[in-house]
Amino acid sequence: MRIAAFDLGSNSFHLLVVETRPDGSFLPLVREKEMLLLGEVVARLGFLDEESIERAVEVVGRFRTMAETAGAGEMVAYGTAALREAANGPAVADRIEQETGVQVQVVNGIKEARLIFEAVRSSVLMEPSPVLCADLGGGSLELTVGDPTGIRYATSLHLGVGRLTAELVRSDPPSQKDRHRIEERVRAELDDVLGDIAAHRPVQLIGSSGTFCAIARAATAMKEGQVPASVNQLSVPANEIEAFAELALSLPVEDRARLPGVDARRAELLPAGLVVLGCLLGETGIGSLTTSEWALREGMILRVLRKHDRADFSDDPRAIRQGSVLALCRRSNWRERHARTVARMALELFDGTASLHGGDPLDRELLELAALSHDIGEHVSPDGHGRHTAYLIENAGLRGFTPDEIRILSSLGRYHSRGKPKESFPAFEALGPADRERTLRLLSLLRIADGLDSGHGEVIGEITVSLEADRVVVRAPARGEAELERWMFQRKAVLFGEVFGRTAELSLSASRHDRFAPELFEAASGA
Repeated sequence: MRIAAFDLGSNSFHLLVVETRPDGSFLPLVREKEMLLLGEVVARLGFLDEESIERAVEVVGRFRTMAETAGAGEMVAYGTAALREAANGPAVADRIEQETGVQVQVVNGIKEARLIFEAVRSSVLMEPSPVLCADLGGGSLELTVGDPTGIRYATSLHLGVGRLTAELVRSDPPSQKDRHRIEERVRAELDDVLGDIAAHRPVQLIGSSGTFCAIARAATAMKEGQVPASVNQLSVPANEIEAFAELALSLPVEDRARLPGVDARRAELLPAGLVVLGCLLGETGIGSLTTSEWALREGMILRVLRKHDRADFSDDPRAIRQGSVLALCRRSNWRERHARTVARMALELFDGTASLHGGDPLDRELLELAALSHDIGEHVSPDGHGRHTAYLIENAGLRGFTPDEIRILSSLGRYHSRGKPKESFPAFEALGPADRERTLRLLSLLRIADGLDSGHGEVIGEITVSLEADRVVVRAPARGEAELERWMFQRKAVLFGEVFGRTAELSLSASRHDRFAPELFEAASGA
């Protein structure tokens, strides 16, 4: 089934067309955006003028054609602050339906906030929690507090960047008086809700929407010298945001538009967004912003999916990570039994060598997910499939991972078979020294586990590890002679010796069983 979501926002209209999967996930097929800045028009006039209406009708009509061409069998369109606050909003929604055939539902701020929260908790790891989610649109600011099990509080404030810019900004770059007027408005609105928010004790701020994502992208580019490929789950400290704000607020719009990571069409609205974000961080005392690339349109898709599938979200906040990786594996026609066998052995090696590597539960999780996905590149081509695995991991839009975690998974997929990660590989190059060492430790274990199922025959049973002064002995029962696995172990264990300074030896004993039960492997890997 293919679904099209029309997000008719106050800054821009968005189209998202997805292909749904039997497991409840979905694959984006079409993304389109058109900046209309309707919120500014409503802030100035109180209604939408004819020019704005004609542009809105034209864009929705074009989006419908794109959705139909993509094979969308179900369409849903939501209008937000600009349409619900314009004096002629209902008439505009009716005209859009009459001229395009797309029925527009104008949603209130609370429903909008709830839909956004559903999207964010399906995209970003809410750990630690509770979290404060903030979605900054053109006409309103939606605030929600919740955790992976659900929403606890929701409100909508008249603090959209289009509204604030149109009503309060009178010079370019904004003057101190402009900034002071915005701050006064924001703090006055926040004062009414901060007590309710504080009662839930949020410990993390997650921001969605184009403005917050642009700020995170640009602040990171300013700090690191390059624009991040993705900002999903990207965490930016408050001091880096303040440094970027000091620069951006001093520049006229044409210079702001040239800043790395800034969408030129959003440059005019950036100052208001920076002031809103600064107030949120200052008033809540939260020390950083984490961004979510999913927002209202993804929430709309999830709401439609829920009509067809009543399965609820897991209470496990990390479930979105494994679910996202497994969905990618299934789309890639993975060799599931081999992948789960490698994952099971990789975790046994990790646990058995814990005193060597000192890895934490996060390292263990990343190793398991890398093992599950290490061969998905074969879906593209068996030749050089490590490169294809890395590409798929980097471009799959995996949810719940920081950019560095994506880089680690990509590096593990790229080099799981042979070779040593090089700085010429962009994902590895972008990692800091500690994460590079972490990647090498995990890679040395993954490579051995992959070698012990080289024939995809599941001939190696449960692994135990003995640590001796100058060597590590890997012991396991084996079905048959396991000659290929013995030979591959010798090749694959070389990196382990380089990383840990100890040789690794394999000791196999005869198995009492003709074959090993894959279901036991799955249980051992937590799958």
